[in-house]
Amino acid sequence: MQPEPEPLIKVLSVDGGGIKGIIPATVLAYIEEKSGQPISALFDLIAGTSTGGIIALGLTKPTPDGTPQYTAKDGVALYVQEGPNIFSRPWYRKIPGWNLIEERYPSGPIDEVLLQYFGDTRLKEALTDVIITSYDIEGRSPYFFKSRHAKDQTRPRDDFFMRDAARATSAAPTYFEPAKITVPGDPPYVALIDGGVHAINPAMCAYAEVRSLNPPEAKVLLVSLGTGENTEPLPYDEVKGWGEASWARPILDVAFDGNSDTVDFQSRQLLPADEGLVRYYRFQTPLEGASDAMDDVSEENLQALQDIGANLVADNQAALDELCAQLV
Repeated sequence: MQPEPEPLIKVLSVDGGGIKGIIPATVLAYIEEKSGQPISALFDLIAGTSTGGIIALGLTKPTPDGTPQYTAKDGVALYVQEGPNIFSRPWYRKIPGWNLIEERYPSGPIDEVLLQYFGDTRLKEALTDVIITSYDIEGRSPYFFKSRHAKDQTRPRDDFFMRDAARATSAAPTYFEPAKITVPGDPPYVALIDGGVHAINPAMCAYAEVRSLNPPEAKVLLVSLGTGENTEPLPYDEVKGWGEASWARPILDVAFDGNSDTVDFQSRQLLPADEGLVRYYRFQTPLEGASDAMDDVSEENLQALQDIGANLVADNQAALDELCAQLV
Protein backbone atom coordinates (compact mmCIF):
# COMPACT_ATOMS: atom_id res chain seq x y z
CA MET A 1 0.00 0.00 0.00
CA GLN A 2 1.40 3.39 -1.03
CA PRO A 3 1.97 5.82 1.88
CA GLU A 4 -0.10 8.97 1.87
CA PRO A 5 1.83 11.88 0.33
CA GLU A 6 2.91 14.53 2.79
CA PRO A 7 0.68 17.61 2.68
CA LEU A 8 2.07 20.62 0.84
CA ILE A 9 1.68 24.06 2.42
CA LYS A 10 0.99 26.49 -0.41
CA VAL A 11 1.96 30.11 0.15
CA LEU A 12 1.43 33.18 -2.03
CA SER A 13 3.32 36.44 -1.56
CA VAL A 14 2.60 39.68 -3.44
CA ASP A 15 5.00 42.63 -3.45
CA GLY A 16 4.12 46.27 -2.99
CA GLY A 17 4.37 48.81 -5.78
CA GLY A 18 1.34 51.08 -6.01
CA ILE A 19 -0.37 51.15 -9.41
CA LYS A 20 2.12 48.51 -10.58
CA GLY A 21 -0.10 46.00 -8.76
CA ILE A 22 -1.66 45.55 -12.20
CA ILE A 23 1.24 43.20 -13.02
CA PRO A 24 0.78 40.58 -10.26
CA ALA A 25 -3.00 40.85 -10.57
CA THR A 26 -2.64 39.87 -14.24
CA VAL A 27 -0.52 36.84 -13.30
CA LEU A 28 -3.08 35.78 -10.70
CA ALA A 29 -5.88 36.14 -13.25
CA TYR A 30 -4.08 33.62 -15.45
CA ILE A 31 -3.65 31.22 -12.52
CA GLU A 32 -7.37 31.40 -11.74
CA GLU A 33 -8.28 30.84 -15.39
CA LYS A 34 -5.86 27.95 -15.87
CA SER A 35 -6.68 26.17 -12.61
CA GLY A 36 -10.40 26.85 -12.69
CA GLN A 37 -10.29 27.79 -9.01
CA PRO A 38 -10.18 31.05 -7.05
CA ILE A 39 -6.84 32.07 -5.54
CA SER A 40 -8.25 31.73 -2.01
CA ALA A 41 -8.90 28.01 -2.65
CA LEU A 42 -5.43 27.38 -4.08
CA PHE A 43 -3.29 28.72 -1.23
CA ASP A 44 -3.11 28.12 2.51
CA LEU A 45 -1.59 31.52 3.28
CA ILE A 46 -1.47 34.77 1.32
CA ALA A 47 0.91 37.57 2.29
CA GLY A 48 0.83 41.06 0.85
CA THR A 49 2.52 44.41 1.24
CA SER A 50 0.97 47.72 0.19
CA THR A 51 -0.71 47.14 -3.19
CA GLY A 52 -0.01 43.42 -2.66
CA GLY A 53 -1.86 43.63 0.63
CA ILE A 54 -4.88 45.12 -1.11
CA ILE A 55 -4.77 42.26 -3.63
CA ALA A 56 -4.49 39.66 -0.85
CA LEU A 57 -7.47 41.10 1.00
CA GLY A 58 -9.54 41.52 -2.15
CA LEU A 59 -9.06 37.90 -3.21
CA THR A 60 -10.04 36.60 0.24
CA LYS A 61 -13.06 38.85 0.88
CA PRO A 62 -16.14 36.62 1.14
CA THR A 63 -19.67 37.04 -0.10
CA PRO A 64 -22.52 36.06 2.26
CA ASP A 65 -22.53 32.55 0.75
CA GLY A 66 -18.81 32.06 1.44
CA THR A 67 -17.43 32.47 -2.06
CA PRO A 68 -14.83 35.10 -3.05
CA GLN A 69 -16.40 38.42 -3.93
CA TYR A 70 -13.59 39.44 -6.28
CA THR A 71 -11.52 37.67 -8.89
CA ALA A 72 -8.00 38.61 -9.89
CA LYS A 73 -9.46 40.13 -13.07
CA ASP A 74 -11.53 42.36 -10.81
CA GLY A 75 -8.25 43.41 -9.22
CA VAL A 76 -6.86 44.54 -12.56
CA ALA A 77 -10.07 46.46 -13.20
CA LEU A 78 -9.84 48.10 -9.77
CA TYR A 79 -6.42 49.56 -10.59
CA VAL A 80 -7.44 50.75 -14.04
CA GLN A 81 -10.72 52.29 -12.89
CA GLU A 82 -9.83 53.56 -9.42
CA GLY A 83 -6.12 54.30 -9.79
CA PRO A 84 -6.77 57.76 -11.25
CA ASN A 85 -9.09 58.51 -8.31
CA ILE A 86 -6.66 57.29 -5.65
CA PHE A 87 -3.68 59.10 -7.13
CA SER A 88 -5.41 62.42 -7.76
CA ARG A 89 -4.35 65.80 -6.38
CA PRO A 90 -6.21 69.07 -6.00
CA TRP A 91 -4.51 71.98 -7.74
CA TYR A 92 -2.82 73.35 -4.62
CA ARG A 93 -0.96 70.07 -4.03
CA LYS A 94 0.67 70.51 -7.42
CA ILE A 95 2.36 73.74 -6.36
CA PRO A 96 6.17 73.30 -6.58
CA GLY A 97 7.60 72.47 -3.17
CA TRP A 98 4.30 71.23 -1.73
CA ASN A 99 5.78 67.81 -1.02
CA LEU A 100 8.40 69.33 1.25
CA ILE A 101 5.68 70.17 3.78
CA GLU A 102 2.84 67.74 3.11
CA GLU A 103 2.15 64.29 1.65
CA ARG A 104 1.60 64.09 -2.10
CA TYR A 105 -2.02 62.85 -2.06
CA PRO A 106 -5.02 63.45 0.23
CA SER A 107 -6.28 60.30 1.93
CA GLY A 108 -9.96 60.92 1.20
CA PRO A 109 -10.05 59.20 -2.22
CA ILE A 110 -8.24 56.04 -1.13
CA ASP A 111 -10.40 55.84 2.00
CA GLU A 112 -13.53 56.05 -0.16
CA VAL A 113 -12.32 53.36 -2.57
CA LEU A 114 -11.39 50.96 0.24
CA LEU A 115 -14.76 51.51 1.93
CA GLN A 116 -16.51 50.84 -1.36
CA TYR A 117 -14.64 47.60 -2.03
CA PHE A 118 -14.32 46.18 1.50
CA GLY A 119 -17.23 47.68 3.40
CA ASP A 120 -17.42 46.36 6.96
CA THR A 121 -15.83 42.97 6.24
CA ARG A 122 -13.39 42.02 8.97
CA LEU A 123 -9.99 40.42 8.72
CA LYS A 124 -11.20 37.32 10.58
CA GLU A 125 -13.62 36.63 7.70
CA ALA A 126 -10.83 36.11 5.15
CA LEU A 127 -11.42 32.94 3.11
CA THR A 128 -7.84 31.80 3.66
CA ASP A 129 -5.17 32.94 6.10
CA VAL A 130 -3.59 36.28 5.27
CA ILE A 131 -0.68 38.33 6.56
CA ILE A 132 -0.61 42.01 5.70
CA THR A 133 2.50 44.02 6.54
CA SER A 134 2.70 47.49 8.03
CA TYR A 135 4.93 49.51 10.36
CA ASP A 136 4.01 51.02 13.72
CA ILE A 137 5.54 54.50 13.79
CA GLU A 138 4.87 55.05 17.52
CA GLY A 139 5.90 51.58 18.62
CA ARG A 140 8.80 51.72 16.12
CA SER A 141 8.41 48.13 14.99
CA PRO A 142 6.99 46.05 12.14
CA TYR A 143 3.25 45.43 12.44
CA PHE A 144 1.46 42.44 10.97
CA PHE A 145 -2.26 42.07 10.37
CA LYS A 146 -2.92 38.33 10.68
CA SER A 147 -6.30 36.76 10.08
CA ARG A 148 -5.49 33.95 12.51
CA HIS A 149 -4.98 36.52 15.25
CA ALA A 150 -8.17 38.31 14.26
CA LYS A 151 -10.10 35.07 14.80
CA ASP A 152 -8.68 34.71 18.33
CA GLN A 153 -11.26 36.09 20.75
CA THR A 154 -8.52 36.64 23.33
CA ARG A 155 -6.93 39.23 21.00
CA PRO A 156 -9.62 41.91 20.51
CA ARG A 157 -7.03 44.47 19.35
CA ASP A 158 -6.38 42.32 16.27
CA ASP A 159 -10.00 42.25 15.03
CA PHE A 160 -9.63 44.83 12.25
CA PHE A 161 -11.75 45.83 9.31
CA MET A 162 -10.17 44.71 6.05
CA ARG A 163 -10.35 48.30 4.81
CA ASP A 164 -8.22 49.45 7.75
CA ALA A 165 -5.56 46.83 7.07
CA ALA A 166 -5.56 47.84 3.39
CA ARG A 167 -5.23 51.52 4.28
CA ALA A 168 -2.37 50.93 6.71
CA THR A 169 -0.29 48.70 4.47
CA SER A 170 -0.53 51.20 1.59
CA ALA A 171 0.27 54.38 3.57
CA ALA A 172 3.54 55.00 1.74
CA PRO A 173 5.59 57.83 3.30
CA THR A 174 5.53 61.04 1.22
CA TYR A 175 2.54 59.68 -0.77
CA PHE A 176 -0.18 59.32 1.91
CA GLU A 177 -0.51 60.31 5.54
CA PRO A 178 -0.14 57.52 8.12
CA ALA A 179 -3.21 55.48 9.02
CA LYS A 180 -4.57 56.04 12.53
CA ILE A 181 -6.73 53.04 13.36
CA THR A 182 -8.92 52.82 16.44
CA VAL A 183 -8.50 49.69 18.55
CA PRO A 184 -9.93 48.61 21.92
CA GLY A 185 -7.72 49.06 24.98
CA ASP A 186 -4.84 51.38 25.80
CA PRO A 187 -3.54 53.03 23.71
CA PRO A 188 -6.82 53.38 21.82
CA TYR A 189 -5.23 53.44 18.37
CA VAL A 190 -2.27 52.32 16.27
CA ALA A 191 -0.44 54.66 13.87
CA LEU A 192 0.79 52.75 10.84
CA ILE A 193 2.59 53.26 7.54
CA ASP A 194 3.31 51.16 4.45
CA GLY A 195 4.79 47.74 5.19
CA GLY A 196 7.20 48.29 2.33
CA VAL A 197 9.57 50.14 4.65
CA HIS A 198 10.59 46.74 6.03
CA ALA A 199 9.06 44.10 3.72
CA ILE A 200 8.24 45.33 0.21
CA ASN A 201 8.59 41.65 -0.69
CA PRO A 202 6.80 39.80 2.14
CA ALA A 203 7.75 36.29 0.99
CA MET A 204 10.16 35.70 3.87
CA CYS A 205 7.58 36.94 6.40
CA ALA A 206 5.14 34.38 5.00
CA TYR A 207 7.73 31.62 4.99
CA ALA A 208 8.68 32.33 8.61
CA GLU A 209 5.00 32.22 9.55
CA VAL A 210 4.37 28.76 8.09
CA ARG A 211 7.63 27.41 9.51
CA SER A 212 6.70 28.64 12.99
CA LEU A 213 3.28 26.96 12.83
CA ASN A 214 4.20 23.61 11.25
CA PRO A 215 6.62 20.74 11.95
CA PRO A 216 10.13 21.05 10.46
CA GLU A 217 9.48 18.29 7.94
CA ALA A 218 6.46 20.09 6.44
CA LYS A 219 6.89 20.81 2.73
CA VAL A 220 6.31 24.34 1.49
CA LEU A 221 5.53 25.71 -1.96
CA LEU A 222 6.17 29.47 -2.11
CA VAL A 223 4.92 31.63 -4.99
CA SER A 224 6.23 35.20 -5.04
CA LEU A 225 4.92 37.89 -7.38
CA GLY A 226 6.76 41.13 -8.13
CA THR A 227 5.42 44.43 -9.38
CA GLY A 228 8.20 45.08 -11.89
CA GLU A 229 11.87 45.91 -11.51
CA ASN A 230 12.91 49.54 -11.74
CA THR A 231 15.13 50.21 -14.75
CA GLU A 232 15.87 53.92 -14.41
CA PRO A 233 19.48 54.42 -13.19
CA LEU A 234 20.58 56.97 -10.59
CA PRO A 235 23.66 58.54 -12.26
CA TYR A 236 26.56 59.13 -9.89
CA ASP A 237 27.32 62.61 -11.19
CA GLU A 238 23.75 63.64 -10.44
CA VAL A 239 23.27 61.82 -7.15
CA LYS A 240 26.57 62.72 -5.49
CA GLY A 241 25.33 66.22 -4.68
CA TRP A 242 21.91 65.25 -3.33
CA GLY A 243 20.81 66.21 0.15
CA GLU A 244 17.86 65.15 2.28
CA ALA A 245 15.20 66.75 0.10
CA SER A 246 16.52 65.19 -3.11
CA TRP A 247 16.89 61.73 -1.59
CA ALA A 248 13.47 61.63 0.11
CA ARG A 249 11.58 60.02 -2.78
CA PRO A 250 14.37 58.03 -4.55
CA ILE A 251 15.57 56.40 -1.33
CA LEU A 252 12.20 54.65 -1.04
CA ASP A 253 12.70 53.02 -4.44
CA VAL A 254 16.30 52.07 -3.60
CA ALA A 255 15.26 50.48 -0.30
CA PHE A 256 12.32 48.71 -1.93
CA ASP A 257 14.46 47.26 -4.74
CA GLY A 258 17.18 46.10 -2.36
CA ASN A 259 14.73 44.43 0.01
CA SER A 260 12.87 42.68 -2.79
CA ASP A 261 16.01 41.24 -4.38
CA THR A 262 17.44 40.17 -1.03
CA VAL A 263 14.28 38.25 -0.10
CA ASP A 264 14.30 36.61 -3.53
CA PHE A 265 17.88 35.42 -2.92
CA GLN A 266 17.00 34.10 0.55
CA SER A 267 13.95 32.26 -0.75
CA ARG A 268 15.90 30.55 -3.50
CA GLN A 269 18.47 29.28 -1.00
CA LEU A 270 15.89 28.04 1.50
CA LEU A 271 13.55 26.39 -1.00
CA PRO A 272 15.51 24.41 -3.59
CA ALA A 273 13.75 21.88 -5.80
CA ASP A 274 12.58 18.84 -3.82
CA GLU A 275 12.37 15.44 -5.47
CA GLY A 276 12.32 17.13 -8.85
CA LEU A 277 9.51 19.53 -7.95
CA VAL A 278 9.96 23.28 -7.86
CA ARG A 279 9.27 24.68 -4.38
CA TYR A 280 9.86 28.36 -5.09
CA TYR A 281 8.52 30.42 -7.96
CA ARG A 282 9.29 34.09 -8.48
CA PHE A 283 7.50 35.93 -11.28
CA GLN A 284 9.09 39.32 -11.86
CA THR A 285 9.92 41.45 -14.91
CA PRO A 286 11.73 44.66 -15.85
CA LEU A 287 9.52 47.71 -16.24
CA GLU A 288 10.49 48.28 -19.84
CA GLY A 289 8.08 50.59 -21.58
CA ALA A 290 6.31 51.62 -18.37
CA SER A 291 7.00 54.11 -15.63
CA ASP A 292 8.91 53.13 -12.49
CA ALA A 293 6.64 55.43 -10.47
CA MET A 294 4.12 53.95 -8.07
CA ASP A 295 1.60 56.69 -8.92
CA ASP A 296 1.71 57.13 -12.70
CA VAL A 297 -1.94 56.61 -13.62
CA SER A 298 -1.83 58.10 -17.10
CA GLU A 299 -3.81 56.15 -19.68
CA GLU A 300 -0.58 55.30 -21.48
CA ASN A 301 1.08 53.89 -18.38
CA LEU A 302 -1.99 51.92 -17.28
CA GLN A 303 -2.05 50.24 -20.68
CA ALA A 304 1.71 49.68 -20.59
CA LEU A 305 1.43 47.93 -17.21
CA GLN A 306 -1.33 45.69 -18.53
CA ASP A 307 0.85 44.84 -21.51
CA ILE A 308 3.82 44.05 -19.26
CA GLY A 309 1.63 41.77 -17.15
CA ALA A 310 0.36 39.97 -20.25
CA ASN A 311 3.92 39.58 -21.56
CA LEU A 312 5.09 38.24 -18.20
CA VAL A 313 2.40 35.57 -18.40
CA ALA A 314 3.24 34.71 -22.02
CA ASP A 315 6.99 34.51 -21.32
CA ASN A 316 6.46 32.26 -18.29
CA GLN A 317 3.49 30.19 -19.45
CA ALA A 318 5.28 26.85 -19.05
CA ALA A 319 6.30 27.65 -15.47
CA LEU A 320 2.82 28.98 -14.67
CA ASP A 321 1.20 25.84 -16.07
CA GLU A 322 3.58 23.70 -14.01
CA LEU A 323 2.69 25.75 -10.95
CA CYS A 324 -1.05 25.36 -11.57
CA ALA A 325 -0.61 21.58 -11.78
CA GLN A 326 1.05 21.62 -8.36
CA LEU A 327 -1.58 23.89 -6.84
CA VAL A 328 -4.52 21.68 -7.82
